[in-house]
Amino acid sequence: MDKIDKFILINKDRSRIKVFEPFEDVSKPSPSIDAMMISYGCVYKRSSKPVMKGSRVVSIEDARKEYKELLEQGWKKTSIFRNYF
Repeated sequence: MDKIDKFILINKDRSRIKVFEPFEDVSKPSPSIDAMMISYGCVYKRSSKPVMKGSRVVSIEDARKEYKELLEQGWKKTSIFRNYF
């Protein structure tokens, strides 16, 4: 299986972020990654950790759709906050 990386998207105003990361279901006998966890939060200052508001687990297909839609809305991939996650 392909290794899925973590992606962080930030909106145009640089006020909101979404973190897409593989979700491993460890409750199964052989853990596999067949879902993504999308965490979302607010950015108050670039120099401080974003305040995360929540997260949800969705299928990889749904995560791809949402990722694509966000890019179409002007969200951009960022690595500014990578050290916080």
